[in-house]
Amino acid sequence: MNNSFSESYKKAGVDVTAGYKAVELMKQHIARTTLPGCVSGIGGFGGLFELDMTGITKPVLVSGTDGVGTKIKIAFILDKHDTVGIDCVAMCVNDIICCGAKPQFFLDYIACGKNIPEKIAEIVSGVAEGCVQAECALIGGETAEHPGLMPEDEYDLAGFSVGVVDKSKILRPDTQKAGDALIAIKSSGVHSNGFSLVRKVFDVNEKNLSMRFDDLGATLGEALLTPTRIYVKAIMSLIDSVQVKSVSHITGGGFYENIPRSLPKNLAAKIERNAVQVLPIFNLIARTGNIPERDMFNTFNMGVGMIISVDKNDADKAISAIKAAGEDAYVLGELVESEDGVIIC
Repeated sequence: MNNSFSESYKKAGVDVTAGYKAVELMKQHIARTTLPGCVSGIGGFGGLFELDMTGITKPVLVSGTDGVGTKIKIAFILDKHDTVGIDCVAMCVNDIICCGAKPQFFLDYIACGKNIPEKIAEIVSGVAEGCVQAECALIGGETAEHPGLMPEDEYDLAGFSVGVVDKSKILRPDTQKAGDALIAIKSSGVHSNGFSLVRKVFDVNEKNLSMRFDDLGATLGEALLTPTRIYVKAIMSLIDSVQVKSVSHITGGGFYENIPRSLPKNLAAKIERNAVQVLPIFNLIARTGNIPERDMFNTFNMGVGMIISVDKNDADKAISAIKAAGEDAYVLGELVESEDGVIIC
């Protein structure tokens, strides 16, 4: 690449040499995610990955794509860019595991107003950390410099992941029945959803984000920028321990939008309101913005990152498996015969 340089393109706002430097800086982070299935290094036209077919007779590929959303605005204000990559990976892999699939690899896409190699490498360090947590490989990506389309100091981050599951082991929500237990796995905070409302509520700026709240045990900015939990290890371990019937990733739309996606039409999730272990950040959002509780549960995860359905007799064993994998879990409610989708009472 040493001979690749265009003075005319640089004057137009795109410095290709900055891209090469960014790649060099990010290589150390990408190396952390290398798995036996990685066939090629970065820099080619496509990322190659060889599937390990051990124990799989009929492989089904499962894909997921997402971005970080307007949470990135918090990173801009705080000038902290090493965690949003974790969010990007989490939003993709946490969807994939809802089918029972194990994520295999991830690719990212960064669009920026100006390619500042050190900042791009910082972003990718977070992506790599997310891949390490998800036990998947970062096999490629793209950094696109878009002068005139966005301010020089801003960027957007998105990505996608591919997982695999044996066809016979795809989770089947149609096996659910009334009386099955609903288990909550705790979230780490707001994760990566609802930030348009969060930013409106707090009118976020550098001063507001630096305010410390005793009930948060952190500044507002630190609490809001807390990375999304990645639940791959916990869910894979759980599937090996008990019969998991469904998994719901509680993202944008909160309880009311996401739980029904994993339910047959004749069943509803009956959530015990007093059982929900709401995190302090959500109480602060509701109080500051005077937001009705119904809207809170229809926008945020409220402290619940995933909801799992298992036979009630397996509930204790499931919770033990989740905790052994490093996550906290508890019984949240049960399934009942109803077409209301979600009932919080």
